[in-house]
Amino acid sequence: MPRLINDPVAELRELVPAPSQPRRVIGLVGLPGAGKSTVAEHWCKAVNQWLGEATMQCLGMDGFHLSRAELAALPNATEALARRGAEWTFDPAALRQHLLALRAVDANAKPLPCTWPAFDHAQGDPVPDAVVIAPSTRLVLVEGLYLLLPDADWALQALFDTVWFLDINNEQAQAQLTRRHMQVWGWSEIQARERVQASDALNAQRVWATRDRADAWVLPATARNK
Repeated sequence: MPRLINDPVAELRELVPAPSQPRRVIGLVGLPGAGKSTVAEHWCKAVNQWLGEATMQCLGMDGFHLSRAELAALPNATEALARRGAEWTFDPAALRQHLLALRAVDANAKPLPCTWPAFDHAQGDPVPDAVVIAPSTRLVLVEGLYLLLPDADWALQALFDTVWFLDINNEQAQAQLTRRHMQVWGWSEIQARERVQASDALNAQRVWATRDRADAWVLPATARNK
């Protein structure tokens, strides 16, 4: 059973390697709507306030969505566009390459600079090389839904130093996700709930099944502790 983390910021500070050591990479998984990006940014800000700006950087999986053009070219294009966000609408091979780049070092074992894609919500497509990770960044947290999947085309867990699961229950996550859909897309509550049930709830089942593969769980009550 994964252990419980009572003070995630304190643990992250302890995980920051010395400047002469390779960069460390932490994974954060949770259900759709769990608030992964929000708590990740909170942790990142707290660590950087303690140890100096750019010590830690947070990255997301969104940039590894297949583009709308790639989805439209699939045999099941209509389903793919409707289910965008399911694991099979991402590019895990590209994610693997970028995780390897995060861990790459020079001849002196110092981290190399690398880039990471972002996601343009206005255009609805990934943006390659949108984020730069400098050699001075010693700790990187990558948050996403599917980092713990056991499937052969994913199998990414070995590329992380540790992977945590933000342990928010499905009911709370769905409520938060419904509110987000309403705020971001201007949908009614009925429309938002329909979207959650038609797609997000299916994705949540896949993610929840990986919960016990995590090295540790972070509970909502402690997620925002400094």
